[in-house]
Amino acid sequence: MGAVYFYHLTRQPLEHTLPVLLDKARQAGWRIAVRGIDPARMDWLDERLWLGPEDGFQPHGREGGPHDAAQPILLTTGPKAANKATCVMAVDGAVIEADEVAALERVCILFDGNDPEAVQHARGQWKALTGAGCSAQYWSEESGRWEKKAEA
Repeated sequence: MGAVYFYHLTRQPLEHTLPVLLDKARQAGWRIAVRGIDPARMDWLDERLWLGPEDGFQPHGREGGPHDAAQPILLTTGPKAANKATCVMAVDGAVIEADEVAALERVCILFDGNDPEAVQHARGQWKALTGAGCSAQYWSEESGRWEKKAEA
């Protein structure tokens, strides 16, 4: 059974934090789906990942291409990733179900701590997922470094 990790972004924006987490997930040997809700936002993330530093490049593709199944990281807005992901990183309030958490190695929910609606949505996800029996951790960067603040 997998676990869901909540990342409360307060100091660094998504485009900075996501590549770090992608690198850690790739080092673990996981195939990753980055799941969002808005195709334009996923295009924006795709561009940011391509523009990152060369030594930190994360090989990835945008959903809908001819090689989706071969992508180590696939940016998607759908509930099922063609790359057979073992890790899902949800951004912008993308839906995560408890059965997904159980079936995957890891689910990461990244949310903007400076957006009250995003914080409320993440709290609702925490309550729903832990209420369904999912193992969860809450991480905050408020102090300037990542610290685990809660676990269920």
